[in-house]
Amino acid sequence: MNVEGKDATEKTKQVQAKAPTIYGLITSTKDEFGKALPAHVDKERFVRIAMTAIRTNPKLAQANPTSLMGALMTAAQLGLEPNTPLGQAYLIPYGSEVQFQLGYKGLLDLAYRSKQYKRINARVVDKADEFAYEYGLDERLHHKPSAKPTGESVYYYAVYELDNGGKSFVVWSKQKIEDHAKKFSKAFTSGPWKTNFDAMACMTVLLDLLKSAPKSTEAAQAVASDNMTVRMDMADPEHHLDVDGDFEAV
Repeated sequence: MNVEGKDATEKTKQVQAKAPTIYGLITSTKDEFGKALPAHVDKERFVRIAMTAIRTNPKLAQANPTSLMGALMTAAQLGLEPNTPLGQAYLIPYGSEVQFQLGYKGLLDLAYRSKQYKRINARVVDKADEFAYEYGLDERLHHKPSAKPTGESVYYYAVYELDNGGKSFVVWSKQKIEDHAKKFSKAFTSGPWKTNFDAMACMTVLLDLLKSAPKSTEAAQAVASDNMTVRMDMADPEHHLDVDGDFEAV
């Protein structure tokens, strides 16, 4: 076996050695997760999802445990399932830390919890689409998708309409999305930004829209905590969270 192969084997052994400890930590924190989770989310299911996330991505087991647990607790407080096909939220390892990353579908779910929206969504604009918008006193947004899309995205926008008739929208260019993600997300070079850029871009414009829109308590917390590293104080019996303010939501 060559040196590179030995190094890979050693790293695998290190991950396997750490995993049981992380699983035990998650299991021992089950009741704290249960206190944070909304009533519609079962704590046993949340723990199973967390363990599945680690088995699927072994790099999570190598991360700082306080960072991993902080990201999990953030997901629990928001009532979102991390690293599942639902795309509600993600646990993204980078270096020795884990970053909580909100997903587009998770943000939509949080927004609808306010029970004030008639509709709220975000869309991708293809280069071949008929698209125009204006801000100001007479704001307007026009989007007619092309029958023959090119597959090249040029704009992303989010729009909402409230039950009381209020409405608003925001539009970002693809370049603005990329610049923002590179600046504020340390997970930009991996994870959902690489595997599902359009969904993450839609989530970004939706976050921007919700900054000034009616939102549930959970949605307000999500807007504040997205792209942040959160660490759980394991020495504290109540497991308080410490937030690393180096990152900013949109």
